[in-house]
Amino acid sequence: MIVARVPPTPTPTDAVLRALADPHRRQILRLVRDTEVPAGQIAAGFAMTQQAVSQHIGVLKQAGLLTERRDGPRRLYSLREEALEPVRDLLAEFWPDALRRLKRTVEAANPRTVKE
Repeated sequence: MIVARVPPTPTPTDAVLRALADPHRRQILRLVRDTEVPAGQIAAGFAMTQQAVSQHIGVLKQAGLLTERRDGPRRLYSLREEALEPVRDLLAEFWPDALRRLKRTVEAANPRTVKE
């Protein structure tokens, strides 16, 4: 008997992780991290068509990582840092255990000697 597996329903965290998986999108986030940046200025920083950059911006907006503000004919983008919180929380689930393992490994490799 063949059992079909139903994929889990994607979560906002899944969308953010998928958006972050592309290096171009990570670079866009770096560009808008500290200030609003017009779409044209973002596109100027890449060796791809403006349409391709727009598609990357669309993925970032859909994942909730970018805000868009219109200023006349210009579109200004900025990072929504709070959209990264679920990813931080996810990584935090694994991080403390990894640090404990690292500490045990370092301590085992470098035992302390008691000086009197």
